[in-house]
Amino acid sequence: MSCPRIEVDLGKIRRNTQTLVARLGPRGIGVTGVTKAVCGHPAIAQAMLDGGAKGLAEARIGNVQRLRAAGLTGPITLIRTPMLSQADQVVQSCETSYNTEVLVISALAAAAIRNGSVHGIVLMVEMGDRRDGILPENLADIAQMVIQTSGVALKGIGANFACLNGGAPTASQMMSLCDLANEIEGGCGPFLRIVSGGNSANLPWALGERTTGRVNDLRLGEAILLGVEPVSGDQIGGMHTDAFTLVAEVIETDAKPSPSPIALIDPTTDRLRIVTTSGASTRVILAIGHQDTDILGLSMPIGSTLIGATSDHLVLGAPRPRPTVGSEVRFQMNYNALMHAMATPDIKVKLLGSPPTWLSQRTQSKVDHLALV
Repeated sequence: MSCPRIEVDLGKIRRNTQTLVARLGPRGIGVTGVTKAVCGHPAIAQAMLDGGAKGLAEARIGNVQRLRAAGLTGPITLIRTPMLSQADQVVQSCETSYNTEVLVISALAAAAIRNGSVHGIVLMVEMGDRRDGILPENLADIAQMVIQTSGVALKGIGANFACLNGGAPTASQMMSLCDLANEIEGGCGPFLRIVSGGNSANLPWALGERTTGRVNDLRLGEAILLGVEPVSGDQIGGMHTDAFTLVAEVIETDAKPSPSPIALIDPTTDRLRIVTTSGASTRVILAIGHQDTDILGLSMPIGSTLIGATSDHLVLGAPRPRPTVGSEVRFQMNYNALMHAMATPDIKVKLLGSPPTWLSQRTQSKVDHLALV
């Protein structure tokens, strides 16, 4: 079987989605499944939809086009501010996009008019993450501009947390977002259909004891795919954390002499210091490296220790019994490792469970590095 590969349990992704939909639904919050970490893989996206996600969200237009080429016709939202150069592609592939720039919104409006459609606009508000977003004091003016522009329609507002600064949202911040939604409606007129409170980092707040107010949508990727809460890294109760497994092949397994002491320059003193390195006497080398994934985001198999990695090699202290050349070693991945591995052309994807019947050979050939194996 092809190596390296990622084995994907579609049933676990579907059940993770179902669990979150069931818990958030009674609180008035719908789930939008985010597929950017899996490069818009159609079968994984369909598993989210089968689990009850009301729609999909992507950050890259190429991934959206991959989903459309596979036959997905449901709503897909572009959640990264569109590139000005891709306005026509965004309008043709996405019903809605998240926006922060007036110039881009104007370009989307012109593209929508050329396309004979109306493009939905969700305005992203800066609520403390310091990444993308309109300052709250400027939101009303930009909302009014959207309302007055032909070719686009104001659908809602959204915020983002714990991506750049790593801080989980507070109840106060979420209440402020709800207040902004009320202010926009009071000042500009139209009802905001979407108040998107954030991502997987919002789950402790959304499932807590406080009211969730106007927030009616969360954009969930990491929680669905890996079953964990991003800020703490803790498993979410009742969720599967092993829907994805990275499998690599052993290409060498031999005893190695202990490395000799080496001289390094201490950057704090600019002086040479002698460092004695220690390592396992028996090492296993796998055909995978930094070019393939985030090595530090891999969970080492029981009995193995990470010795180091280069661009194309991963070196482990060998467990007992020692793996043989040609055998396989399996790893769990965190979000960064998954995202990197899914985007690597040399890593194939094997779908476990029941892949959707519409995932035809024609579709697979268009995304060969994400094909079934």
